[in-house]
Amino acid sequence: MNKLNGSGLMNTDRRQLIDSAKLIVIKIGSGVLAGVDGLNQPALRRLGRQISAIRESGRQVVVVSSGAIASGLQPLGLTRMPKTIVDKQAAAAVGQQVLMNAWANVFRKSQIAVGQVLLTSDDLDHRSRYLNARHTLVSLLQRGVIPIINENDSVSFEEIKMGDNDHLSALVTTLISANLLVMLTNVDGLRRGGANGDLIEIVQAADHVDEHVSGSKSATGVGGMATKLQAARLVGRSGIPAIIANGSRTNVLKDILSGKNVGTYFEPKASRLDVRRRWIATATRPRGKILVDDGAQAAIASRQASLLPSGITQVEGHFSAGAVVRICDRKGVPFARGLVSYTSDETRRVMGHNSKEIPEILGYRYLDEIIHRNDLVLDGD
Repeated sequence: MNKLNGSGLMNTDRRQLIDSAKLIVIKIGSGVLAGVDGLNQPALRRLGRQISAIRESGRQVVVVSSGAIASGLQPLGLTRMPKTIVDKQAAAAVGQQVLMNAWANVFRKSQIAVGQVLLTSDDLDHRSRYLNARHTLVSLLQRGVIPIINENDSVSFEEIKMGDNDHLSALVTTLISANLLVMLTNVDGLRRGGANGDLIEIVQAADHVDEHVSGSKSATGVGGMATKLQAARLVGRSGIPAIIANGSRTNVLKDILSGKNVGTYFEPKASRLDVRRRWIATATRPRGKILVDDGAQAAIASRQASLLPSGITQVEGHFSAGAVVRICDRKGVPFARGLVSYTSDETRRVMGHNSKEIPEILGYRYLDEIIHRNDLVLDGD
């Protein structure tokens, strides 16, 4: 077996984790589903048959589907991927309907209903909207519907600019507490030294593999191997394994779930995070930074103590109470995240002071802690 090193996860462990996966997120890239001429209908039908078989085996499936922008090229008379944000948004608006109709047709023979779910990062940044998205997806799954998820590209400037469904698929995987993330692309997996090296079958949780990442992308794709690696790390931090595999392989999903060594398997970490702390750690973007002194850093890192105002040396950015911020050492290197109890302005006013002085400085006090230990997650967790 071609591992990154000579020890670690054995075939039986990988097989056990995959066999126990009852809820699977399958991300399908544009390079598999579409080209400049539109959707690859044979690929859609082939993957649809395999997903239907997964459903028949008693597992639940969520599909994160790229291809909306590519699907809108032909109806708009475009011959290549547009360059401007506005043109991408227009193509996505037209192409999303084409994409959903294609998926609906694929699953109609199996009498499986599909549901369109469009998300942006903002939907997952706010706790209430995050929970609403989770409840919607769970409800669809309970009713036998396959959710087809995509970024809301027609209205989302930043998501198109950053542009990858790999990150979205990882966020969805943690959102619904899935057991496995499969990312289907147009390459076989992560290769040693880049695109032409030997396939790395297993990446262990502690392995550093950035040197093996190629920067190549498909003509219609926007992610590449780097974003898939980041997605695998994100779900791995939540204790969820991930696989990168070639979506053009004839029976790729069937082979993966039957235990064959297909693609690159990313071993998950042993996670201690519950759903709420998982959201703090992975699903929301930090709105600012709080730099702390050495004593506060040691207390947080070793005992996961609460962050008190006395340990704060600097506040960067503007944030409201309840926002997620990065907690950094004196040099600005982040080592934790947490939900703040006070705004950025309030935090600046009380930083360096004892908690008992908060009412005197602000005229009121919500809590003694700027970030309570229950609202704090270390980067290594």
